[in-house]
Amino acid sequence: MKWIKSRNLSLLILAGTAISLNSCESIERFEAKAEKINRYERVSLHLSKENRDLKAQIGRLQDQVQVLKSEKNFLQIKLDKYAGDKPTMASVKSSPSSSRSIASVAPKFSVAPSQDLVKFDVYKWTPSQILAMAEKEFEAKNYEKSAQFFTTFSHQFPGHERINDAFLFQAGVAAYESGKHQDWTLSHLEKLVQEYPTSKYYRGAKLWMALTYLEQGKESKFFHTVEEFRKKYRNTDEWKVLSPHYEKIVQKYKRN
Repeated sequence: MKWIKSRNLSLLILAGTAISLNSCESIERFEAKAEKINRYERVSLHLSKENRDLKAQIGRLQDQVQVLKSEKNFLQIKLDKYAGDKPTMASVKSSPSSSRSIASVAPKFSVAPSQDLVKFDVYKWTPSQILAMAEKEFEAKNYEKSAQFFTTFSHQFPGHERINDAFLFQAGVAAYESGKHQDWTLSHLEKLVQEYPTSKYYRGAKLWMALTYLEQGKESKFFHTVEEFRKKYRNTDEWKVLSPHYEKIVQKYKRN
C-alpha cells in the first residue's frame, strides 16, 4: 500500500512538474507572441506616420506642380506653336492693322462696334462678372473674347485691386493669342514689367513682349529684349522660344 501511495505521489509530482513546464512554455510563447504583436504595432505606427508624412509631402508637391503648370501653360503654347510654324518677317509685315479706333475711346482699348463682344454699355457688367468671363473664355481658348473682357476690365476699372501681375500677364497673353491686338498685349505686359519687377511672371511678360515686337517687325526692340535673355536667362524655357529668332537676326545683321 505504501508503495502504491509513493508511486501515486511521484506521478502527481511529475504531472505537476509537466504542467508547470507546460505553463512556463505557454507563458514564454505568449510573451513572445505579445512581443511580436507589439513589434508589429510599433512598426505599423511608424509606417503610418511615414505614410501621413509622405501624403502631406505629396500634397505639397502636387500644389507646387499645379503652380508650375500654371506658369508654364502660357510658355507651352509658344513652344508648340513656334516648333512647327515660325512666322516669317514678310508675313508679319503684311498683316493687317492690329486695332480699330473709336474717337470717344482710347485707341489702345477700342474695337469696332460690330466686333464688340463685351457690350459694356448694354450689359453693365460688374467687375466680378467681367473678370469671370475673361478667365472662362481664356480657359476655353476663346482668346479674342477673353482679351476684350480683360481689356474692358482694365479700361472701366483702372484702379481695381484685382489688376495685379497675374491679371496683367493673362490679359497680355489673351491679347497676343487673339492675333489682333498687339497694342493691348504691350500695354498690359509693359505695365507688368514696370510695376512688378520681382513678379514670377516677369520673364514670361518679357518673352511675350519680344514675340510681339517680332510680329510687328520691330527687330531692334526684339533684339534688345532677347539680348537680356541671352545674358541672364540662357537656361530657361523662354530662351528656348526666343533663341532661334535671335540667331536669325544675329546672322542677318552680323551682331555678336
